[in-house]
Amino acid sequence: MAPDEHTAAPATVRRVARADETVRPTAPRFEHHVDARGIGSATPRVSWTVPAAPAGWRQAAYELSAERSGGRLSTGWVGSAEQVLVPWPGEPLASREEATVRVRVRGADGWVSGWSAPGAVEAGLLAASDWVAVAVTPSGPVPDADLRRPPLLRTELVVDRPVRRARLYLTAHGLVQAELNGVRIGDDELAPGWTVYPHRLVYATHDVTAHLRPGRNALGAWLGDGWYRGRLGFDGGTRDIYGDRLALVAQLEVEHTDGTRTTVATGPGWRAGLGPVLSAGLYEGEVHDARETPGGWSLPGFDDSGWQPVDVVDRDPATLVAPDGPPVRCTQEVAPVAVTRTGRGTWLLDFGQNLVGRLRLRVEGARGTRVRLRHAEVLEHGRLCTRPLRGAPSVDEYVLAGHGVEEWEPRFTVHGFRYAEVEGWPGELDAADVVARVLHTDMRRTGTFACGHPGLERLHENVVWSTRGNFVSLPTDCPQRDERLGWTGDIQVFAPTATALFDCAGLLSSWLRDLAHEQLPDGTVPWYVPTIYGNPQWSPPRPGAVWGDAAVIVPWVLHERYGDRDVLARQYPSARAWVDLVARLAGPSRVWDTGYQLGDWLDPAAPPDDPAAALTDPTLVATAYLAHSSRLLARIAGTLGRADDAQAYDRLSDEVRAAFRARYVRAGAALTSDTATAYALALRFDLLAEADRAPAASRLARIVADAGHHVTTGFAGTPVVLHALADHGHAATAYELLLQDGCPSWLYMVARGATTTWERWDSMLPDGTVNPGDMTSFNHYALGSVADWLHTGLAGLDALADGGRTLRVAPHVDPCVGWAETSLETPYGRAGVRWELDGEDVRLTVEVPVGARCTVVLGGREHHVEHGRYELVAPQLGAPRAADPEEVAALSPSPTV
Repeated sequence: MAPDEHTAAPATVRRVARADETVRPTAPRFEHHVDARGIGSATPRVSWTVPAAPAGWRQAAYELSAERSGGRLSTGWVGSAEQVLVPWPGEPLASREEATVRVRVRGADGWVSGWSAPGAVEAGLLAASDWVAVAVTPSGPVPDADLRRPPLLRTELVVDRPVRRARLYLTAHGLVQAELNGVRIGDDELAPGWTVYPHRLVYATHDVTAHLRPGRNALGAWLGDGWYRGRLGFDGGTRDIYGDRLALVAQLEVEHTDGTRTTVATGPGWRAGLGPVLSAGLYEGEVHDARETPGGWSLPGFDDSGWQPVDVVDRDPATLVAPDGPPVRCTQEVAPVAVTRTGRGTWLLDFGQNLVGRLRLRVEGARGTRVRLRHAEVLEHGRLCTRPLRGAPSVDEYVLAGHGVEEWEPRFTVHGFRYAEVEGWPGELDAADVVARVLHTDMRRTGTFACGHPGLERLHENVVWSTRGNFVSLPTDCPQRDERLGWTGDIQVFAPTATALFDCAGLLSSWLRDLAHEQLPDGTVPWYVPTIYGNPQWSPPRPGAVWGDAAVIVPWVLHERYGDRDVLARQYPSARAWVDLVARLAGPSRVWDTGYQLGDWLDPAAPPDDPAAALTDPTLVATAYLAHSSRLLARIAGTLGRADDAQAYDRLSDEVRAAFRARYVRAGAALTSDTATAYALALRFDLLAEADRAPAASRLARIVADAGHHVTTGFAGTPVVLHALADHGHAATAYELLLQDGCPSWLYMVARGATTTWERWDSMLPDGTVNPGDMTSFNHYALGSVADWLHTGLAGLDALADGGRTLRVAPHVDPCVGWAETSLETPYGRAGVRWELDGEDVRLTVEVPVGARCTVVLGGREHHVEHGRYELVAPQLGAPRAADPEEVAALSPSPTV
């Protein structure tokens, strides 16, 4: 019997009331910040959630109350159901101004909640005129690249009056760590991160009130090459991309209890010297000679008479910007699971997890002892496999001072590794002597997944680790080799998964700003952002489908996940420029069949030395993406109230869809590229005539089966193939594809012991050797885009629009998994789903946050519910059929069914 022939009774639906459903909103948060100190907006948007409410309750109005330097103000009651990114109450904040905001809400029944706890916000330096600091660098000529040592800079100040608060505004050309009176300031790493520095240099705001003392104080800073002047990119890389001089920008503002302010800022009076860091590169690693440490250099009274003066270098203060999201931090420490002495006199450490970060040592030995650390993701023939590192040596060295137990961690480098080899360790190395410190942008975890299949749980965990390891200031492509670039196509295909796992709104919003800056005047989007010029294959940039479409798709994903309309408005010129460019390239035929394309990159059939040589016609992929992006751009225009644009881009999409069918679709829905990627894109992007969808889906299922349910897709096809199968009646085939563990497949990686997702389906070959291709990484998130289907298809929770205000629950239930659950912290609160098989029934639990609505598909019917926790039981069926309108109306009169 076909799935749509089932006539089972509707599911039973029960709302489970919570013990306490008192309406009380949470403390407001501002923009996408967890910590709203030093934000860059004078009118930050405000959000809150309502954790619980009685059945049927709906917010009808809200009131915001703000306490600030000018006193208290209130919006009064604002008639609105909005609770995500609502307008700032009252006048804009001034630079440095603090405010606390509370909220209360009123229901449609007139009942008024209590006030929330206060949310705190503080503006950073909002105008260029607020900056007194200038960028300073050690004076004198710049040494050759191989002779450069990262400098130290310092100054002193006197605190002669009681202090109310103190703030340090800090950034650099290069990487920076500050110290005040010998104490490190902040816990951020690799600051200020990587942006398009000529246009945007991010500064941090540090609360240093507790670090000041009456009388003399000293402020110092370490500088490192980082992305500013360090070597970046492949084929030897490029140095000094943004300049050859490191420079510090620091502004310490001390507000006194008498209302006065003392400002100490970088300028000509600072001094520069050399410290113990002999060299530091993101690819190379760091060399630190503890014997060279100038003791007390960041304490008052240090004799810096032998240090150099500083020179002022150009930095337009208008380009100094507050961060959009959290910084890079150490978020976890991982101890080695095995410590083995090798026959080479070294120690091999296995941390049991491929991660991104660096090692911290506790070591005791004679003065001058040199400890050398080498890193790699995998072993080959029992040794570190360093070939995939290409031109990134990833070697750290520490020379002991000989003063008892010494603790050390590199400051200005980061590595991708699971294994480390230690050379020169004095005596026996104990597992407690070394710990791996995990570094990434400190994004809040928002999504979870679990199920009854251990391999899928490990796969999902691998995706999480690859997200962490590649979200280091920006979305990168791999953390271990001489690359680590913000490839546009990779994040385009992965954005739905990333935003389901972490709150990466700030990081991706910041990166999109840089994409717009790097976009060429004709609309071309670079292959990676920020852009490095010099490699002839990738620069100057050329228009490429999938990659350039990030300009349209990533902003739309952020709007869907976070309800952020402003990011659409800000990125609209960039998105429109891309689609207009491709429309011109396609010309009247509306088929994009010119230029250079990567197509279905890393299709497993492509040879190791030519990852673009995929089975699918790249012009088919390019034309499919033009149809998709122009349709999304029409939706963006409609959301922004640009009705004329919406009609124009809808018309363009219709024309491209018609051209796609004319060029690539043959009789019987056969495509000119008879590949899984071609059919999956055509189905997922809705490019086929209605009569062709079912036969196309059947052909896709046959292609998958004929391949033994092994993966045959690359970057373009992998994110959509399971969706295309399951959404068109072939969920069983989707499961067989997902659960295949032979090479190539997702679970093949798991079977080979992977703890992150790989760049290639066969990064490690079945015989245990590493893929011979020049481009091989064991930590790469693009193929992990499958996790989107784990959340939305297998577990069945899909946040459709408006930051999760509209939800759909439609799990594809299968006995081979047995049960599954997923959750998502939406801007409205926690949404969750759990299903499990109980004999011939499916038991489903659904959690809908206050302010959201959800369509639940189970038992062949649709059930419409509002906030609350629901339990549903229905007979296990195949793919659900659409309910008749009369049945839907009968099943969904209220959330209390």
